[in-house]
Amino acid sequence: MYSIIGWLYEVFLEVVVYRWGYSDRGILFGPYCPVYGFGALLFLFLVYPMIKRKKLQTRLLLLPVVFLLCALSATLLELITSYLCEAVLGSWPWQTYSQYAINFQARIALSPSIRFGIGGVVFLYLLQPLFEKLTTALPPKILTFLFGILSVLFVADLFSTIILHIFT
Repeated sequence: MYSIIGWLYEVFLEVVVYRWGYSDRGILFGPYCPVYGFGALLFLFLVYPMIKRKKLQTRLLLLPVVFLLCALSATLLELITSYLCEAVLGSWPWQTYSQYAINFQARIALSPSIRFGIGGVVFLYLLQPLFEKLTTALPPKILTFLFGILSVLFVADLFSTIILHIFT
């Protein structure tokens, strides 16, 4: 789900904000960017336990810490992912950050890291609690069915993408 939201965010930036026109922002065939899904998992496992089920005042006091942890973990994930993609695919499939004033090897930059921190805060404080409410409202059989279908589609897409890159 978060990989799809990440893909939508990337396309929105590209089409609406930057007005570059549409291009598929993912490395797979489907409308998702796996790095956003992995980033969401990082946030959920590393940061969310700090604020989950806490009083509003405590969550608000922790907001700067949550921002920093999200920015740092997502930036590290992007850096590692760029190296992995380059090793497997020959390049990393997103723009380089060479035009950004503060960047490292054009793979990561301060400006996107700040957006990752803001996105992490929005995700953990607004989206994740909403998704938890929505998923707990669904019967477990429906959740299991949806998870199974989406997992099969994602894994099939992943393997077909890998095979395509190996044989082309």
